[in-house]
Amino acid sequence: MASVNIRFLAANGTPLCTVDAQPGERLLDVAQAHDMPLEGTCEGQMACSTCHVIISKADFAKLPPASPEEEDMLDFAYGVTGTSRLACQVWLEAGWGELEVRLPSESRNMMNR
Repeated sequence: MASVNIRFLAANGTPLCTVDAQPGERLLDVAQAHDMPLEGTCEGQMACSTCHVIISKADFAKLPPASPEEEDMLDFAYGVTGTSRLACQVWLEAGWGELEVRLPSESRNMMNR
């Protein structure tokens, strides 16, 4: 099975790292395994927005649409764009080839209000 080449970028566009991940892996897990600063405070239960990422416009169409629940949680994320997603809800798929992921400049933990 072909891997997915993921390029992680800082908020300012500076490359952070490039990794090969396997289809079926969750983007949050891949990011955390490579020391990307995504908290995932709720451990993927979609109860916070600390794993908010911004997918490149070129790659965004590859992803299945966000669920209504994910869309609602993104309303609480800092710096949301039209290509924002929660990394805990993105499961890598065969055939994507590559995915460019930019980290937001900051995050908000809605569990600590």
